[in-house]
Amino acid sequence: MERVFNFSSGPAVLPLEVLKIAQEQMLNYNGSGMSVLEMSHRSSTYLSIIEQTETKFREIMSIPDNYDVLFLQGGASLQFAMVPMNFMVKNKKADYVNSGVWSEKAIEEAQRFGTVNVIASSEDKKYTYYPKITLDMISKDADYVHITTNNTIYGTKCPVIPDTGEVPLIADASSNIMSEVWDINKFGIIYAGAQKNLGPAGLTVVVVRKDLSENIPDNIPTMLNYKTHIDKGSMFNTPSTYSIYIMGLVLDWVIKTGGLKELEKINRDKASMLYDAIDESVLFTAPAVKEDRSIMNVVFVTGKPDLDKKFVTEAKAKGLVTLNGHRSVGGLRASLYNAMPVEGVEALVKFIQKFDKENR
Repeated sequence: MERVFNFSSGPAVLPLEVLKIAQEQMLNYNGSGMSVLEMSHRSSTYLSIIEQTETKFREIMSIPDNYDVLFLQGGASLQFAMVPMNFMVKNKKADYVNSGVWSEKAIEEAQRFGTVNVIASSEDKKYTYYPKITLDMISKDADYVHITTNNTIYGTKCPVIPDTGEVPLIADASSNIMSEVWDINKFGIIYAGAQKNLGPAGLTVVVVRKDLSENIPDNIPTMLNYKTHIDKGSMFNTPSTYSIYIMGLVLDWVIKTGGLKELEKINRDKASMLYDAIDESVLFTAPAVKEDRSIMNVVFVTGKPDLDKKFVTEAKAKGLVTLNGHRSVGGLRASLYNAMPVEGVEALVKFIQKFDKENR
């Protein structure tokens, strides 16, 4: 069977080149006589893999030396609890921006550890826009400000990383990390599940500014304390060895592609191509306001559930798969992560145009 164009929101498409290299190395990694799947995480061969993966990630993201990079488990969902447990400790207060389901979950978890002040929300319009955030909205006694940089379910993104002054900014960047150029110095912490742009599911990457981790209390459970993993170089327990290895291959592909500057250009071109097709159609609309549209997750609808279902079915027959919207909102969604080739978007655009003409 030929490979399809997979528009899944995650676990998501991986670069074909990466999959082929992994296939070639599956039984015998670099002459070791074994698969990375079988390899001790304490072996010199594997230590080289994890060290190189961190080095390449730092290079691509331009991460300064005053930040630690951690390879953890538990997904972004565990970070919803680890963040307040470790950092909502001085004043027991934090500011959160509510931009969708995942920020709702982060807020709910944080409320277990202190006072959560929702300083901005787009719930009033069903999360079809990203809430504006200005410096005067930030609570002076907040331990941190938390945002979700991209919303997979609603197809919106934070258009400008906010200035939070002296209050550290913490970001769940799971669905758009490494999709565009960011100034890491604007963030205190960035965390992301790997299964969108970084690699396969099972790995969570966390970037932590060193001065923040210095103030973590000692009474936090060992595995939930960031200092545990910082002190042990993500090796306190067995890490997600194979996922980290695949992430390293993905990073090689990113570097070969031209880095974040080139990837951002490609990503914006892909998204623009698809949004143009939707905007020019009769049947389809994109609910997200234009200035806040995600370039990773394009959400669109016909307004008729039966027609949406027909679209998904017929698209699948053409090798365009996983185009149904999130179960909570329905509709349609095409995720255009880094590894989605331009050819896939072009094929989807042609199908949209054809379907639009035939079903008006």
